[in-house]
Amino acid sequence: MGKKNDGKELAVNRRASHDYFIEDTYEAGMVLTGTEIKSVRAGKVNINDAFATIRNGEAFVHNMHISPFEQGNRFNPSDPRRPRKLLLKRREIDKLLGVVKQQGYTLVPLKIYLKNGFAKLLIGVGKGKKQYDKRETEAKRDAQRDIQRALKERQKVAR
Repeated sequence: MGKKNDGKELAVNRRASHDYFIEDTYEAGMVLTGTEIKSVRAGKVNINDAFATIRNGEAFVHNMHISPFEQGNRFNPSDPRRPRKLLLKRREIDKLLGVVKQQGYTLVPLKIYLKNGFAKLLIGVGKGKKQYDKRETEAKRDAQRDIQRALKERQKVAR
């Protein structure tokens, strides 16, 4: 059900692909306050430690840090790490709930981007990697890098 974004990437969770096998992705809108969306558009958002949950039939993202907007309400700023509601269709929430109940699966925020003026969060359904899986992935990446380097050297010699 993966959807392609056409907007500007504001934050990317690079550790997600290192720590999880991402099997499926979903695009979700977020319920934000006015000053939060201004901070998000300015790129002052961090999703490295974030995770998503489903409670009472609603999806939430936790631990996503949105820095307070400088020109915003200084006397009553919102908590930068408060849980934020995700906007998904009922069928998607039910499907995610069924998958998450299976052992080892979790909802991982992958990236935040703007699409048609709205902030969107790409959520991945991931299964945690073991240490040996991480080493295997790293070895494959290194091998691919060596192959690309050798091909590049070969092209230089051919010229």
